[in-house]
Amino acid sequence: MRLRVEPPDVQVVGYRARVDKHAALLLAEGGSVTTERLDPDTDLSYTLGERHCAGAVDGDRHFRCDSDSAPYCPEHTDIWPCARCTGDCNKPLDTCDEEHAVYLAAFAPDVIKVGVTRSWRLETRLREQGADRAAHLRTVADGRIARQVEADIATELGDRVRVPRKISGFDQSVDTDWWASLCERYDPLSTYEFEYDLSLSERPMAETLATGTVRGTKGRVAVLENNDSVYAVDLRQLVGYELSDGGTDRDLQSSLGAFG
Repeated sequence: MRLRVEPPDVQVVGYRARVDKHAALLLAEGGSVTTERLDPDTDLSYTLGERHCAGAVDGDRHFRCDSDSAPYCPEHTDIWPCARCTGDCNKPLDTCDEEHAVYLAAFAPDVIKVGVTRSWRLETRLREQGADRAAHLRTVADGRIARQVEADIATELGDRVRVPRKISGFDQSVDTDWWASLCERYDPLSTYEFEYDLSLSERPMAETLATGTVRGTKGRVAVLENNDSVYAVDLRQLVGYELSDGGTDRDLQSSLGAFG
C-alpha cells in the first residue's frame, strides 16, 4: 500500500492510537479531514515541512490555525481537568459520575503506573497506552473515588510513563517474576496480556519522520523500517507538520542491524 499526499497544505492534525488492529493519522487538506490507517506493510513517503498549530477538528471538518505554537496554540489546547486530579474536586464533568476502574499498566521490562478510566473503557484505555500487561484492581462508583485511590497508590508506583521510556522496552518482554509479585501484592480482579506483533530483535530508535514501511503500531507509537533501520515514531510528535509527497532526504541515524 502507498499513502499519497497531494499538495497544497496537507497537515497532520491528529492521530488515533492503536486500540484494535491499527493506529492512524488524521490529515487535513482544504478544510476536510481524512483518516490514514497505519496498517502493517503500509509504505509512507512523506517529507515533513513547517510545523504550526494543528487548529481544530470537528468531525470531518478542519479549522486551520497559523500560530507558530505546535502541536497546538493556547487557543486550541484542551485543558483536561482530570489530568492532575487527586479526588479533591466537585466532579466537574458528567463522566465523573460514571463507574470507574482503577488499574495497573505495565510496560516491558519492568515499568509500571497506576491509572483510572471509566469501567467500560478499560481495555481500550490500556491499548491506547500500549500496555504489555495490565491488572484491574478495583471498580468504584465514580471518578472522584477512583482518583483518590489512584493518588494513594501513585505515591508508591507512580502514575505516568513517558513515551521514550516505553520505547526503550519495545524489543523486550515483561519480567514475569516482577509482574507476578505485583499481582500477588495487589490481588487484582482480573489481568490482561497484550501482543502487538512488532517482531523486533533490537530496540528501535526514536525519531520524528514519516518515511518508511510500517512494521506495526503500539499505542500512539508507529514502528517504521527505513533503509534497513527501524524507528519508533511518537505520532503526537507529527501533529502540526505540513506534509509533501516524497520521502525524507535528511540524514537519519542507522541501527546496527543496517550494517549486517
